[in-house]
Amino acid sequence: MLIQNKQVAIVGGGPSGLTLARILQLNGANVKLYERDFNRDARVQGSPLDMHEESGAAALRRANLFDEFMQNVRQGADKRIIVNERAEIKFSDHEKPEDYESARPEIDRGSLRKIFLEALQPETVVWDSHFISMEKQDEGWLLHFKNGSSVYADIVVAADGANSRIRPYITDIKAFYSGFTMVEINVNDAAIATPHIYKLLNGGKIMAFGNGKNILGGQKGNGGLGFYATFKPDEAWATHSGLDYSDRTQLLEWFKKEYSGWSSIWYELFENVATPVIPRAIYCMPSDQTWEALPNLTMIGDAAHVMPPFAGEGANMSMFDALELSECLTSDQYNTIQEAISAYEINMRKRASKAAKQSLENGERMHSEGALEKMLTILGINQF
Repeated sequence: MLIQNKQVAIVGGGPSGLTLARILQLNGANVKLYERDFNRDARVQGSPLDMHEESGAAALRRANLFDEFMQNVRQGADKRIIVNERAEIKFSDHEKPEDYESARPEIDRGSLRKIFLEALQPETVVWDSHFISMEKQDEGWLLHFKNGSSVYADIVVAADGANSRIRPYITDIKAFYSGFTMVEINVNDAAIATPHIYKLLNGGKIMAFGNGKNILGGQKGNGGLGFYATFKPDEAWATHSGLDYSDRTQLLEWFKKEYSGWSSIWYELFENVATPVIPRAIYCMPSDQTWEALPNLTMIGDAAHVMPPFAGEGANMSMFDALELSECLTSDQYNTIQEAISAYEINMRKRASKAAKQSLENGERMHSEGALEKMLTILGINQF
């Protein structure tokens, strides 16, 4: 095995980093995962994830964790409704029987993270390790962290997300603003705080379209709701809006103005939102990005191919990156680690380019005039 007796450092403990660490350990590799969170409970995990058979689920199977995943699936969480801005239901698949088998079962992010953390060997994850910089040392890299520690690794894998600090060591290609911005909205104790929205979701997901804007969200396993208000402002809106993202009154007034014509039922979200809300300008890597593979450094997930979320491929593609990279690094068909990394990166870029194109097209469709009708047509529903 190419990486036998090599120390592998994975920077970032999201789905991709955890998946890679687990599969490499199953193949006998020496792995450390460096995560910036202070500990495993330091951060509230976001909205649920649906696992696709050909990518996320395939990675879970290779990690020998699919059974544990299925034991933690949230039954019914994949059911969805599509509504207009007045919250009138235009499509629902909630009539499915209670015991139906989902093609894309959903799991809370926190539950998925827990499954991987409990499967890794003790002390694999080094918490409170906020990556700052690194430099070449001998045949590998010396990594430096904010807590003052430094470690050596023969191979480094960047799994540190859209704002990766390691990506610039590989390429100077930068992401471009996709044109979309999302305001992340979380509500705790939704049954009490937002009873009308809670009832509308009925334990599942919702997509709302109207006037060139969206509200996308769903039920969390902890009784809360997670939503994204998505629209198309200029790139600097999040910093120049003048909004106090901790002020519910300001946020509600912003929504009434920005989402003019939307029903007052949505006001519940802003009147009871857990503050601060989080505005996010959404970026995308160029579809034609390329670089020369390095002998001991690569990247997976959003660090490699951040894109808008409108194709629903983010976590799944990231986990498949981890699966494919692990296969290349543990394969006997390559003469060097650099060849293995190159093979992975070529395939990864092809997959990412296709997904990014689809995501951008979907985003434009979802924020266009007549978006509701277009989305229903895609689903084969012809009565609006």
